[in-house]
Amino acid sequence: MGLLDIFSRKRGGPLAKHAGRVANKRAQANDRWDSIVALAEMGTEEAVSALMVRFTYRIDPSITDQEEKDAVFQGVVAAGEAAVAPSLQALRAHKAIAWPLKCLKAVSGGGAVVDALLDLLSDMDVEYERDPEKKIQTLLTLEEWPDGRVMDAVSRFLDDVSEPARFHTVCTLLSQEKGGTTPADSVHELLLSQFVKEESGRVRARILDAFQEREWAIDEESVDAVRENLPTGYLIDRQRKVRCR
Repeated sequence: MGLLDIFSRKRGGPLAKHAGRVANKRAQANDRWDSIVALAEMGTEEAVSALMVRFTYRIDPSITDQEEKDAVFQGVVAAGEAAVAPSLQALRAHKAIAWPLKCLKAVSGGGAVVDALLDLLSDMDVEYERDPEKKIQTLLTLEEWPDGRVMDAVSRFLDDVSEPARFHTVCTLLSQEKGGTTPADSVHELLLSQFVKEESGRVRARILDAFQEREWAIDEESVDAVRENLPTGYLIDRQRKVRCR
């Protein structure tokens, strides 16, 4: 159920009035603030959904923008269990996921955040899209959450059309390995295979840096293919390990 569906049932009531103010970036700041406070005091799922809309735009000055968003966050957190469903809904509906995730973590804990991110990622694909920013945000955020399920969920994005998506998939796999939730051998194999076919210099360099940091050796059967694609400044030593020149 969308916000318009929720509010149309109570057209003209306090909820609709305050929701309209909070959603309107051109409303008077004092009026919008009063409506944020009023919705926070209601504490219902509908009120929280209305509050979450404030995360979708920015206003000037930036200090006012931050104060309003902080107040919305506090109102969402105060709603407790009633904020869970609106946070999940906002995570799917909003282009930016940082605030909905922050709210979800505050009311449900880290486990719910990982569940939500993996669910979000499951509906994304590796084909061309005009704006892959939400996918990139999701992959980037998963770098911060070690979980044994992440490797299987993100590996397919090594074949993504978007170079930033591939780059952050590599970073996420490495962070999972570093966090101890993903076997080093599995990440080693995936990234070595990716390096050989990867076209982006930035992605290749990130993989080589990881091999150097971890003292990972290049498999003997792959070393020639890796040497053929080495960017300037890297070499493979006699132990088939990556070094900087």
